[in-house]
Amino acid sequence: MRRVFAPAKINLGLSVLGRRPDGYHELHSLMVPLTVGDELEIAPAPELSLQVVGADLPTDERNLVYRAAQVYLEAAGVEAGARIKLYKRLPLASGLGGGSSDAASTLLTLADLYPAAVDLPALALRLGADVPFFLLQGAALAQGVGERLTPLPVPSRALVLLNPGVEVSARDAYRWLGEAQAFTPPLDLSALLAALEQGKPDVPYFNALQARVAARHAPVREALAALGCAGLHAPLMSGSGSTCFALAESESHASQAAESLAGRFPGWWVQAARTVSLQA
Repeated sequence: MRRVFAPAKINLGLSVLGRRPDGYHELHSLMVPLTVGDELEIAPAPELSLQVVGADLPTDERNLVYRAAQVYLEAAGVEAGARIKLYKRLPLASGLGGGSSDAASTLLTLADLYPAAVDLPALALRLGADVPFFLLQGAALAQGVGERLTPLPVPSRALVLLNPGVEVSARDAYRWLGEAQAFTPPLDLSALLAALEQGKPDVPYFNALQARVAARHAPVREALAALGCAGLHAPLMSGSGSTCFALAESESHASQAAESLAGRFPGWWVQAARTVSLQA
C-alpha cells in the first residue's frame, strides 16, 4: 500500500487573457503547490474501489480520483484494479485544486504500481485543466488552458489560507468575467518573482476572477479583509475561490495569525502553510 500526499495549490497571480474559439479561456498564471493537502492510500487490488473519509463525495465515476484510476488502468492495459482511500482535508470547490491534485496523485501512484508506456500528461488533461500541473510536483507558469507548463524556482513563503465556507463554481467565475469582458494582460512575472525573492510584503500579483466572485459572495470580501486585519500582506483569492490567502513574515507569524483568525471565525477553514518550489 502507498500513502500519498496530494498538495493544494494557490495561484500567485492569475490573468485571463481572453476566451478561446473552443470556449475555454487563455490563462497566464503562476501556480505553486503548498504544504497542506489531501492524502490517499492506494494499493493493488483485483477490482477498482474508492472510499472517501472526511467529505460526502461519490465513490464512482462521478469522483475524479475514480476516473483517474479508470483512465490509467485502461490506458495501461491493466486488468487488475486498485483499492483507494481518500482522506479529504481540503474544503470543496475552494480554488485550491484539491480534486485535481488527488487525480494527479492517483495517476502517479498507479504508474508506479503498474508501470506502462502511458502519456500521463495527456491523460491528466483529459481529466481537467489543472491536473497536468500537479504531475510536476513543483511551481510553474501555466499557459493555454493550464496545460502549457514552465517549471519555475519560486521562493518558499509562509502564508495563511482562509476559506469562508462558500463553494464557488469555476464555470460561474469564468462566465462572470466573460460577461464583463474584464480580461487582463499577462502577469509581470519578473516583478512578481523578484518581490517574492526579496521577501517584500506587497507582491505585484492579481487574480482576474476575484472582483467578479467577491461582488457576488460577501464572505469572500470578508475573508480578504480579515486577512489584512490580521497583519498579513497582499491578500488575494486563489483560483476561482472561495479560499483566500495572504503572505506572512515567517512561519511563526503565520501560525499566530491563523490561530487568531480561527478564533474570530470558528466556522471557517483556516490553515498556516508554506509554498513549495521545485522538488529535489
